[in-house]
Amino acid sequence: MSRLSLAALTGALAATTLLLLGATAGCRRATPAAAVTAATPAPATAQPKPASFKSTECRSCHEETFKAWSGSHHAFAHRPVEAQQDPDAVNPARSTTVNGIRYQLDWQDGKPLFNEQQRPGEAAVPYTAEFVLGHTPLRQYIVPIGGGRYQAAELAYDPAKKDWFNVFGDERRTPGEWGHWRGRGMNWNSMCAHCHMTDFNKRYDAATDTFASTWREHGVGCSQCHGQSTAEHLDPKRKPTGLPHNPSAGDLKRAQETCAPCHARNELLTGTLVPGAKYSDHYRLTLPTEAAIFYPDGQVRDEDFNYTSLLTSRMGGKAGVTCLDCHDPHTGKPKLTVTDNSICLQCHGPSPRNNAPIIDPLKHSHHQAGSTGNQCVTCHMPTTTYMQRDPRHDHGFLKPDPLLTKELAIPNACNRCHTDQTVDWSIGFVDTWYGAKMESRQRARTRIVVAAQANQPDAPGKVLEFIATEEVPAWRATLLLLLRPFAANNPKVIEAARAATRDPEPMVRSAAAQVLAAAPHEAASLRPLLNDPSRLVRLDAAWPLSTELPADSALRKELDDYLAVSADQPTGRLRIGQDLFNRGRAAEAEVPLRKATEWDSNSPGLHDSLGIVLNELGRPAEAAASLWRAAQLAPTDAGYAFNAALAFAGAGKLADAELALRETVRRNPRQDRAWYNLGLLYAQTKRPQDALTALQQAEQIAPTVADYPYARATVYWQRGEREAAVVAARKALEIDPTHGPSRALLQPASR
Repeated sequence: MSRLSLAALTGALAATTLLLLGATAGCRRATPAAAVTAATPAPATAQPKPASFKSTECRSCHEETFKAWSGSHHAFAHRPVEAQQDPDAVNPARSTTVNGIRYQLDWQDGKPLFNEQQRPGEAAVPYTAEFVLGHTPLRQYIVPIGGGRYQAAELAYDPAKKDWFNVFGDERRTPGEWGHWRGRGMNWNSMCAHCHMTDFNKRYDAATDTFASTWREHGVGCSQCHGQSTAEHLDPKRKPTGLPHNPSAGDLKRAQETCAPCHARNELLTGTLVPGAKYSDHYRLTLPTEAAIFYPDGQVRDEDFNYTSLLTSRMGGKAGVTCLDCHDPHTGKPKLTVTDNSICLQCHGPSPRNNAPIIDPLKHSHHQAGSTGNQCVTCHMPTTTYMQRDPRHDHGFLKPDPLLTKELAIPNACNRCHTDQTVDWSIGFVDTWYGAKMESRQRARTRIVVAAQANQPDAPGKVLEFIATEEVPAWRATLLLLLRPFAANNPKVIEAARAATRDPEPMVRSAAAQVLAAAPHEAASLRPLLNDPSRLVRLDAAWPLSTELPADSALRKELDDYLAVSADQPTGRLRIGQDLFNRGRAAEAEVPLRKATEWDSNSPGLHDSLGIVLNELGRPAEAAASLWRAAQLAPTDAGYAFNAALAFAGAGKLADAELALRETVRRNPRQDRAWYNLGLLYAQTKRPQDALTALQQAEQIAPTVADYPYARATVYWQRGEREAAVVAARKALEIDPTHGPSRALLQPASR
């Protein structure tokens, strides 16, 4: 009988299929590698060439509208540096120290000059700002650094307090980090301009890593929302045909998709903002699947903006409340007063709309009329401050639930105001005032989301039961996405995903495609989605079917165009590498993956992906180094450590493999495969008792895996303990009567 070898198991690493990470799921397949390095393409539906008109040309016919817009945050979203507006920040010349960095500020040749000294004694680095991003509550200065590249500086100005501050606080302080202000995470061309400029075109050339960006005008002007057809509307040679695309007319739910691109955390699918287009044809909305981005109840946590919250709320996701029900599209301000609750009582007042319940703010809030606690927005739209000075309302309209604060550390509006009181104090009042109403769908769903995020064994059943009655599409999509880790081994999850491919909402069909992509042998379920009317769904279906797409097909081009959109970012190069790897072109995949790790050297996922490719290329030592780097960068992630262990074993570095396996089970004591491999390694290095202990751990965690008692049987056999070996082998056969190795071991024993 042959001896088990840990090295033989490393094929599992080489066979790993690279999958898209989190919300950046996308796609690609059969085009030459050079095609993905082209400049950012035009959207699939060609747009007219931008005309030269500016928003000022609308004024003569739309005076009142122009006046409302001209003082708005949209109008001031971006502008060139101006002598009349910016000297208050830099004149007279001054020095300031912010978060340990010393700055000398001056006005030189009509522009703000910054001299930045990272540490005492070091030479100051000068840079000049050309643009200003934002108006109130802060101004961020935009700095050219060559190659058509602009960066958003970390030093920002507060015009109300008239002081300078760092928008990151104490974070992102190390030059060279992706998120440092000079890094790609703060690149204006990629991260800022498409929402702060009008008709912006990034025009990135991946071959030279340069930009030739263009735009119609600074700020969010008329054509950004009304479309490029505005040029025809203004043409004196044409007969007036009425307004161009009007986002405030007709279907408000569809109209708000013109607002959504810049008021949502999302991913660009085409790199182009197209007024009036379907959102899912150009963007992937970030949903509350990850605890670090949203709290499990859907409250914003990271800088998430508003659209996801609105769509996950019952008001926006079920009742159909839109941005334009509450906000004037030109001023951006609420249409009605907030402090006296008029904005909310337009639906919840004596003459309710959309079957909204009638609410008396005094009785409902149990707070005195005119007080902060009597305002609907205080409790149902609490604020979080971003960029150090920018408080923003959550648009999820959730019930404050201090019990979830106690259980899951999710913030609640009660203690946000009553900071001097305990959570139990808040629970007492909430229970007294609202009683059984607090045992709501919101609370139940939150607990289920937490269970799914923790990969609890009973989570799939709970999620599936909840989805069956979920009326809010954004939550149906979120809950489906949380089932991805269970897809490979749970037929009911696959059944639910197949059913969801027929959901009327694109985001739900997209989630279904991603779940099916995580399961083996579901190509037949995915192929119909290649013809889905939504680009988002087509992309998610095409990714796992990449190898099937003809090189000259429309879908192939659509995938290649999508990948090119983000080729200037590490995640974009990662996707290009993933696609090449998945199509069997591992040698070509190494190039974009190495570029990704250069651009973001602190991302564990990038090093892990590169390591998998290197292992496939037969370079296990290099693979192990890259995979171990990933494990070091993510000190609580057991998966990275386990991948590194397998690669070390493949490279013959058993001491390092042991270290990585021990680290894996330290991080996740219930990682049965790690215990199993550790047991095999102990057996291979002549430590049978340690081997038996590790294998027993694997067996206790996963008692239905026949390999584990069989491995224990081989250790007993090698020690000469034939009776114990027979017992262990028979246990393996009880689990799996077809387990050939156990049957082979028992044959000599029966003679």
